[in-house]
Amino acid sequence: MTKAELRTLTVQEINDRLKDLPGWSILDGKLHKEFRFKDFARAFTFMTGVALVAEGMHHHPEWSNVYNRVVIDLTTHDAGGISHLDIDFAVRVESLIS
Repeated sequence: MTKAELRTLTVQEINDRLKDLPGWSILDGKLHKEFRFKDFARAFTFMTGVALVAEGMHHHPEWSNVYNRVVIDLTTHDAGGISHLDIDFAVRVESLIS
């Protein structure tokens, strides 16, 4: 990780990037989104894709799954808040949906 990736973003920087991430918001100081799918199998397939993104980036989400719902929260613990790494992760997660 570069120092730029580990720098906590300002509120303005986060808000600017959220414009390109529909459905994502800030909740409890973390980048947050809830996904809903037709059924558990589709939710699990999505989670498998997210797991591969996480491993590839060496950056892992806080997430949960109940049946067809997947909730993802992102923060960079080493930076103490939301960083470019979290934004990049969210962008890659969105590419799994599109």
